[in-house]
Amino acid sequence: MGKADKERLIRTLNSHLNTIHETFQMLDQNPTSSLEKVSWDDVLKMGDQVYKQATVAGMVWTGQRLEVKAIEENMASYFNMLQGFLLVSHGSKVGAGPTLSSVIHASVKQVIDSSFRLWKESVSLYGPQNNQDPNQVVPQLVGAVWDACSALKKAPSTNITAIGRAITQVAVSVKDVLREMKELKQGSSDLDKAPEELSNAVEGDLQDEGNTSDDADIGNDLSAEEMRVAQSAISVVSSILLVIKELIRSITSLLKLENANKESNLASLENLLKQCQGIGLQVDELGACLYPPQEGPAIKVASEKIFSFLDNVQAELESLNGNSEGFLQVCDNLRDSLKQLETELGGFSSPDLETRMQNVTLSN
Repeated sequence: MGKADKERLIRTLNSHLNTIHETFQMLDQNPTSSLEKVSWDDVLKMGDQVYKQATVAGMVWTGQRLEVKAIEENMASYFNMLQGFLLVSHGSKVGAGPTLSSVIHASVKQVIDSSFRLWKESVSLYGPQNNQDPNQVVPQLVGAVWDACSALKKAPSTNITAIGRAITQVAVSVKDVLREMKELKQGSSDLDKAPEELSNAVEGDLQDEGNTSDDADIGNDLSAEEMRVAQSAISVVSSILLVIKELIRSITSLLKLENANKESNLASLENLLKQCQGIGLQVDELGACLYPPQEGPAIKVASEKIFSFLDNVQAELESLNGNSEGFLQVCDNLRDSLKQLETELGGFSSPDLETRMQNVTLSN
C-alpha cells in the first residue's frame, strides 16, 4: 500500500475515465434513425447491473482486500459495465426528440457522475496516510450510484411523456409565481387614518429615521392603482394556469392515438412545449414587474407576448386535432383577462394588442 501502488491505481483509473468520457460524448448527438432502437427497459436492466457492480466495489474498498490487483480487476469490471450502459443508453435515443433526448442525457449523466465520484474518492482513500475511514465514506458513494440508477426508473420513456412532464414543470413554476403575486398587498392611505393613528405613525417614522437595517420594511405595499393592476395580473396568471392544465389534459388524451408519436406530430408537440415555456418566462417577467414602482411598459410587453404565445399554442394543438371545448374556453378566458389587464394599465395599452383581440372576437 505504498506511494507507487497508489500512483498505479490513479493511472489505471484515469485511463478508464477517459474512455468513458469519450463514449459519453456520443450522447450529445442522436443516433441515426437507421439504427435499431433500444428499449428503455434494457437501459434499466443495465442500470441495475451498474449498481450491483458498485456494491461489489464498495465491498472491496470497505473490506480487507485492498491489494492493487483486486482493485484493478474490480475497476475494469465496473467500467466495462458502465461502457455497456452508455451504449444501450445511446441506442435508446433512436427516434427521440429534443426533450426526451435531453432527459435521457441528464439521467445518464447522473449515473456517470456518481460513478466517477465513487472511484475517484475511493482511490484517494488508498494508502496509510489517509485519515478518512473507507467504511464511512464509500457506502455513501455507493448510495449515490444507487440513487442515480434508481432515478432512471422514473424517467419518461417516450417523447410525448417527456414533453408532458416538461409542460407540467412550467405549470409548477407558474403556480409558484401566482402564489407570490397573491402575497402582494395594498398600503393604507394616510387619508384613511384617524388623527391619533397619523400622529403615532409620524412619531414612529421619526424614531426610525436613519435606520438602515436590512430587516426594515422597504415598502413593498402597492398603491390603489398598482393594486388594481396586480389583481388583473393575478387573474391573467390564474387563467394561464388553467390553460396549461387543459393543455396537459389534451396531450394526455393524445397518448391513446396510434399516430401520436409520428415525426410530424412530434414537431408540433415540441413546439407546444416551446410556446408554454415562453409563456412561463413572461409570467416570471410579469410577476417581477408588479413590485413598486410598477413597470407599466414591461407589463404591457409581457401581456402582448403571452397573447402571441397563446395564439401559437392554440394553432399547434389544432393541428393535432386536440382542441377540446374546455381548452378553447380557458383560452377565451385568458384573452379576456389580458384585455382587462391592458385596461388597468391605461396609458400603456397597446393598439396592436387591442386590434388582435378584436380580430379574435370577430373570428369567434
